[in-house]
Amino acid sequence: MATFFKIAPAFAMLAATACTSVDQGLGEALKYDMAMQTIDPDPVYPADGAQPGDNAEVGVGAVRRYLQGTVKEVVPATTTSSTTGGAGASTGPK
Repeated sequence: MATFFKIAPAFAMLAATACTSVDQGLGEALKYDMAMQTIDPDPVYPADGAQPGDNAEVGVGAVRRYLQGTVKEVVPATTTSSTTGGAGASTGPK
């Protein structure tokens, strides 16, 4: 009977670990990053776009404008084409 009390906790812990699930997405972020570098290991950035390392210069200007209260207004995005409601389109509550 004493042997049972020595083995029972070990068996219970072993049985409990068998019920845990394994994360199937483990390592997906690493795989995604590797794929992005494989697709384009040396990306070409547009001249007027954000460049690696220029965030500090842009950030300093943004902080200064914020502290002075002269923040740039947000320009809403617009599209060049319009669509009309079709099958499944919602016009909102009536």
